[in-house]
Amino acid sequence: MISIVKPEINIDFLGRRWIAFMLSSILILASILSIVLKGGLNFGIDFAGGALVQVRFTNETTPGEIRKVLNEIGLRDSIIQQYSEKGGNEYIIRFKNTSSKNEGLSDRVQETFQKRYGQNGFEIRRVEVVGPQVEKELRYKALMALIYGMIGILVYIGFRFEFRFALGGVLALVHDVTVTIGAFSITDREFTLPVLAAVLTIVGFSINDTIVIYDRIRENRRKMAGKKLELIMNSSINETLSRTILTSGTVLFVVIALFILGGSVIHDFAFALIVGVIAGTYSTVFVASPIVLLWEKFFPGKKGKRR
Repeated sequence: MISIVKPEINIDFLGRRWIAFMLSSILILASILSIVLKGGLNFGIDFAGGALVQVRFTNETTPGEIRKVLNEIGLRDSIIQQYSEKGGNEYIIRFKNTSSKNEGLSDRVQETFQKRYGQNGFEIRRVEVVGPQVEKELRYKALMALIYGMIGILVYIGFRFEFRFALGGVLALVHDVTVTIGAFSITDREFTLPVLAAVLTIVGFSINDTIVIYDRIRENRRKMAGKKLELIMNSSINETLSRTILTSGTVLFVVIALFILGGSVIHDFAFALIVGVIAGTYSTVFVASPIVLLWEKFFPGKKGKRR
């Protein structure tokens, strides 16, 4: 196996747990405050309702020109995003909270563009409308997906290891999800279905890394019987450090490439993965295991079922 750290490395990760807890608290508090002060996330039409129109223009145009045309028919809250590569003439136009205007929206946009660009000057390639009922259903299902995922992980780790390990793993996931969503609130990025998919991917990535360390801890508890749990945990984290860095580094390299080269359409998806991978790698080491250690300190007789 490739190793990028020395086999004899012995970093005292758990000795720095209070610094890590302070940093995590600041990140979580900043995330929650941003969401509260801004009145919630900047939801895309998937969760906020509205309409989306994808248009390809024959000749070069700019978002400013498109916005000016749309303003003429009262669609002033449009969000215009270039869909094609630089210099391309394909755009995605989003209209938020326009339920009262959605009827005949495509026809109205088409008529307005015909007056400005001519019959053959553009092509409407896609129209999507999300009504209030669908929007509420999507929000509910998104929330349930996260909750059921957390419960499933809690049960799985509790069954495979002990309850205290399950608690550490789930709290690490809550940390990762909160920080990722908070990053979207702070940067005012849209939270859409693809971003939700990225968040769920982060949950899977983070818990996988956590389980690898937990498994090594369980193995070392047999090998290092009689040793303090903190020493065993530190040793286990150091032993899996090379694997953690290689796995996270590889994934991070790919998602950064997606963010830079993938175009604006998947920027938010890639951004969520970048933040989530960094937060997940950090929480695996500095949140999940320290939580188990704290549980051992305050509830030494409540270890749960061991397997």
